[in-house]
Amino acid sequence: MKLKPKSECAFDQISLGEVMLRLDPGQGRIKTTRTFDAWEGGGEYNVARGLRRCFGLRTAVVTAFAENDIGRLVEDLILQGGVDTQFIQWKKYDGIGRTTRNGLNFTERGFGLRGAVGISDRGNTAVSQLTADSIDWDAIFSQGVRWFHTGGIYAGLSETTPGVIEAAMKSAKKHGTKISYDLNYRPSLWSAIGGQAKAQEVNRKLAPYVDVMIGNEEDFTESLGFKVEGLSSNFTEIDHTAFGSMVQEVVKSYPNLEVIATTLRKVHTASLNDWSAIVWSKETGLLKSKLYEKIEVLDRVGSGDSFASGLIFGLLDGRSLQESLELGVAHGGLAMTTPGDTTMASLAEVEKLAKGGSARVER
Repeated sequence: MKLKPKSECAFDQISLGEVMLRLDPGQGRIKTTRTFDAWEGGGEYNVARGLRRCFGLRTAVVTAFAENDIGRLVEDLILQGGVDTQFIQWKKYDGIGRTTRNGLNFTERGFGLRGAVGISDRGNTAVSQLTADSIDWDAIFSQGVRWFHTGGIYAGLSETTPGVIEAAMKSAKKHGTKISYDLNYRPSLWSAIGGQAKAQEVNRKLAPYVDVMIGNEEDFTESLGFKVEGLSSNFTEIDHTAFGSMVQEVVKSYPNLEVIATTLRKVHTASLNDWSAIVWSKETGLLKSKLYEKIEVLDRVGSGDSFASGLIFGLLDGRSLQESLELGVAHGGLAMTTPGDTTMASLAEVEKLAKGGSARVER
């Protein structure tokens, strides 16, 4: 993959998307808890956070907040993660959130037979109101940016956010920045603005700008309309040949795609998941990662974003596609063992697991 030299760039990676305040009831439930732990999180931001905190790269986030103490709390959490905040826009707060506000994400982790639950409170947020001309993308990308990441969550946030993404992608292309996009289909985001048909319309319009397309088992069907023969609730048992056939159809429609990757998860219970991934490029064809069977899950939210950051790190670091895939799967697996959306792993831990390391005690 041809990338801009690190020495010529101010940033290794930049993400565009909403960053919410995540309120986590720990081992309890949203509807009965009296206390919450506070974290920051967002599908696109989590990738920048992982690349900075775990992999040591220079990253930034492009987003917007209402100017109040909740926005400043989220900013403080972002700063603790080491992600550059210079591209955050601050919008005037009217006192009650009538015109603009900050997003909240209530998330309970699930356990055993009880699945995880996420309830977003993010309507009319500052970042959802950005438009195609809200950001001077050329001023950002002219500083030198090796990689730009965004995704379907931000695309579905409002009727104007797809235009923000398209403007960013056009500028990134002009400046030689690689672009990744996580399809991340969420029915609740699209239900009020045209549903799945609108999601597919938007994603098909953005796909021609993308270099690396990332998804989970269902995303290519739900977000782009491509069918995988044999797709069922038991996703790790997909015939990989059938998935490879689907990839070929995707590439026929979007020959610009250099890499396509998808995670595979089989949910035995909320606490026990099988976890793996597959990746494709023209040079390698379809590659499979090792399968992690029955991972004990503390908090699964954000594991797909951690997969994306591990994969992207490998590609930015010049590693083979197979090694990049294994780093992504290992990082996503480790993210499931800690609370919150964002990684608490180190590069050494990720590399050890990717190479077959065990969970034996270290002292």
